Amino acid sequence: MSVLYTFPGQGAQKAGMLHALPSHPETARTLAETAAALGRDPLALDTSAALASTVAAQLCLLVAGVAMARVLAAHGAVPDMVAGLSIGAYPAAVAAGVISYTDAVRLVARRAELMEQGYPHGYGMWAVSGLDQGQLESVVARVHTPATPVYLANLNAPRQQVIAGLDDALREAGALAVAAGASRAERLAVSVPSHCELLAGQARAMRAAFDGVALSRPKAVYLSGSRARALFDPAAIRDDLAANMACQVHWYDTARHAWERGARVALEMPSGSVLTGLTAPVFEGGLVLSCEGNRIDTVLALLARETE
Repeated sequence: MSVLYTFPGQGAQKAGMLHALPSHPETARTLAETAAALGRDPLALDTSAALASTVAAQLCLLVAGVAMARVLAAHGAVPDMVAGLSIGAYPAAVAAGVISYTDAVRLVARRAELMEQGYPHGYGMWAVSGLDQGQLESVVARVHTPATPVYLANLNAPRQQVIAGLDDALREAGALAVAAGASRAERLAVSVPSHCELLAGQARAMRAAFDGVALSRPKAVYLSGSRARALFDPAAIRDDLAANMACQVHWYDTARHAWERGARVALEMPSGSVLTGLTAPVFEGGLVLSCEGNRIDTVLALLARETE
């Protein structure tokens, strides 16, 4: 029975998330490697104040995802497939052996800097639940103009999506969505307009950041959250990582593709359990759980039971 590791995107970060990682030699190694690559203590990144920065938030998600995957691997639990939402694609690529962790730290820092510098304030993302894609696209079309940009960014589930753009445009679109029957429309803890053409220039700059970075064929199947398909060629994975900030997220289709490829266990790396909730309907009849809220020995026992 195949195991999928999922890695969450920005918005899942929370204060204290690095301090909550398991006390383990692999956690210590990950933190030490991060400090060496950044030139500063990563444990200073997970305060509430620090996490207001896109750079800190994305780095924390990278550190947490890689550290947890390494802890599990030290106990013999390795994934057959990996998939990450947005920034989560980077720890997924590390867990699959595509890029080194040190390179990932530098790349994620650059990615977050490009996004934050491009949109330092006034932009963000909202989650909308209760409308299908066509209904939300109609709402977006009523608001979007060059002066009030808003885009459909994440297709997380048939009736759970995310829009990105200018704050004022997002507020208007959120109100229209609720009037159209949405059960929820609220701002996410994301201060940049990810997964739309507003970040096309930053994505091109990110591609240049990969120059000279060594990539290997994945040891676990790498599933692209942007393309909802498996990628095996290192160059294709590089392009996927570089471009994903400006590409729509297709999480529902990615989870369905994992199921169709034989995954029956989906384990979410920290922080949070958002992907667990989104993946569970697709993995009906399988096992879906998150590391957060579960002891490591419990997670290992469940993985061992399901993969016997």
